[in-house]
Amino acid sequence: MAGLIGIGLTGVLSHQTALNTTGNNITNANTPGYSRQEVLFETQEGRRTGAGTIGSGVSISNIRRLADEYLSQQVREDSTLFGEQNALNAELTRLDNLLGGENTGLNNALNNFFAALQNAAEDPTSLPQRQLVLSEAQQVVNRFQALNQQFIQQRESVKTQMQQGVKDANSLLNSIADLNLAISESPGLAQGKMPLELLDQRDEKLRQLSELVGIRVSETEGGQVNVSLANGLSLVTGANAAQFATRASAEDPTRLEFTLTNSGRTVQVDEQISGGKLGGLRKFDEQALKPAFDELGRLAIAISAAMNQQHEIGMDLEGDLGGNFFSDINNLAVQRSRVVPNANNAEPKTGQLAVEITDSSQLPAGTWMLRFSGDGRNFELIDSATGKTVNQGRLPDPVQSEISMPGFNIRVEGGQFNAGDTFLVQPSRNAAENIALNVLREEDLAFASPIRASSSDANLGTAQINQGKMLNVRNPNTNALLPGFETRGELANGPLEIRFSNDGDSVTFTIFDGNGDQLGPADQPYNPQQINIIFSDDPTAGDEYQGYQFEMTGEPANGDVFTIGFNSNGVSDNRNAELLAGLGTANTLNNGRQNFTEGYAGLVEDIGVKTRQSQLDKSAGKTLLEQSTNQRESVSGVNLDEEAGKLIQYQAAYNASARVMSVAQDLFNTLLQSFR
Repeated sequence: MAGLIGIGLTGVLSHQTALNTTGNNITNANTPGYSRQEVLFETQEGRRTGAGTIGSGVSISNIRRLADEYLSQQVREDSTLFGEQNALNAELTRLDNLLGGENTGLNNALNNFFAALQNAAEDPTSLPQRQLVLSEAQQVVNRFQALNQQFIQQRESVKTQMQQGVKDANSLLNSIADLNLAISESPGLAQGKMPLELLDQRDEKLRQLSELVGIRVSETEGGQVNVSLANGLSLVTGANAAQFATRASAEDPTRLEFTLTNSGRTVQVDEQISGGKLGGLRKFDEQALKPAFDELGRLAIAISAAMNQQHEIGMDLEGDLGGNFFSDINNLAVQRSRVVPNANNAEPKTGQLAVEITDSSQLPAGTWMLRFSGDGRNFELIDSATGKTVNQGRLPDPVQSEISMPGFNIRVEGGQFNAGDTFLVQPSRNAAENIALNVLREEDLAFASPIRASSSDANLGTAQINQGKMLNVRNPNTNALLPGFETRGELANGPLEIRFSNDGDSVTFTIFDGNGDQLGPADQPYNPQQINIIFSDDPTAGDEYQGYQFEMTGEPANGDVFTIGFNSNGVSDNRNAELLAGLGTANTLNNGRQNFTEGYAGLVEDIGVKTRQSQLDKSAGKTLLEQSTNQRESVSGVNLDEEAGKLIQYQAAYNASARVMSVAQDLFNTLLQSFR
């Protein structure tokens, strides 16, 4: 009877444990990271008799945690992928909505501005029309600055998310290290009895960490795991956790770089941060936000340069040359701000560089790294986007020189450069922020051309001269006003006279200035059968270059005279206004292949394509994560129907075991009664 009671007792105790385990599964059905537990029953060693072995009951050999490390790893990898795409898509969508929005984008402002210029060109004396031009020009400035400010706000938002992500990652790393220690010190570990709840907690922390950054997990002795970045940099070793941090980038102080501190040693790990939310934010900053900054700045430079150049060669209502329409793109302070020295450059840090925009139509949107080597005078210019060297050479002694690139020059102004010094070169840096309206009065709008031509009333030939085309009013090399435009309100060397000779066989002309002195060579050939160009367009051609050109057709008679003078009282002249309005559709970007609207549309399209691609990648990543999560749940998840069935099964077994004990008691009582 004692044996029968013992057998029943083992059944009761074992199935009570099974009931407790099943109940624990049911109550943790919705606990994140919980893995279903299963009781393993084992027959106890039997009692040997002459009649054979008699069983002695049941015992619990182990309580098993149903978890597949491969599936857990797959969930982590898919969490990393989805975390990256989710963060990237969220930021791209925000940027796309900003650039493409009717009220937030640049298109409407540009269209309204050039439409106002066209209307003003039809009535150049109208002050209300001129005021509308200034108003719409200010709206263009406001849109550029507002977009730039929105870019800055989004950049700061990304930096804040990076900093918070680092804090969250550090908290998880510390938790994983603490759990490693707790697991290794768990009683029964030597006998293979694992602390199941601690393992679940650690797996959940690892999954949460993988949402932030791509990691590798490897098991070690004592039930612990080591965690590292994708390139092998250690994050958790046993009970020791490294710590992430962010700091202002030495290369570009407006942005953050990631560091990792382990055992007192701090290293920069920007390139190792891939996947997860942190990787997605970093990818957005590198591949979308920085290029958008560059492209918006390039567009601001192109519009400013084109408008300034055309406006400067016009004449306002008061007879003055136009000057800059927008702020000067090559202000010395602006030129120097386009170069950022690396904070880690060696002392004495006296190297002074500047970037001058030479041709906005050729200016690419981008960032370059200028690196010095050798004795500090060897240099190479590296495209940050491709990593390729696009220019290299050696500075002269003294170092003052220029490094030429399409659309811009890097001017080496002086100072000392050391081997290893680097400088970030951003030709369009802050251009959208710095753009400003330079013309403040309606009267200062230069809608007229400062020159005009006329023919003498005594002319007898059929020759005609057009009203000319302005080329420039400044020497391209020195930026000084050309001699003819040094005096306000008149041609300083004018009025010029073109005098013709026609002997019946050939036609020639000679040009004289206002003092009667010959200007350029005498007896220049003239062909009545074609369009003849008066004055050269080559700034190096001496007196033959005056900053403007005229066209003549027809046959002049001997002694015919044509006069070129200042356009005095030309208030109704709209020639320059037409040219200013024409810049709205002129191809002045990308080597003459795009106009301003198309250039901005290219930026919008680029971000739109990236946004759409990220949406597709996010959807794919979400599907993969759902699949891997479902696969893990099929193994580790709690099925309430199954657990309910086990509850009934174990309850019945518990009752039956108790009945065995009851039968044993009845037998014992019957035996006692037989001796009474």
